Amino acid sequence: MKINKKHRKNSNNRHLLGVGLDNDDGHKRVTSSEDFSIIGGSEETHEKMTETLLKTFEYLSRKDKTIDEISREELSDLLS
Repeated sequence: MKINKKHRKNSNNRHLLGVGLDNDDGHKRVTSSEDFSIIGGSEETHEKMTETLLKTFEYLSRKDKTIDEISREELSDLLS
């Protein structure tokens, strides 16, 4: 994923955190980037959360926006 430099320059350090609680296979799953971290979950849940956040940041990049520049409501809509 290519994150536009604007994400770093104008960032107020807003960071998204996804936590999966349905892991019962003993694997420790962690995915992180400058903009988000995902911890735990089953393989399926972890992959779904990762895909959702990647698509969200790709969308914001196409709009030349960061998560710091959108409302909580907009972010919630993007994540749902």
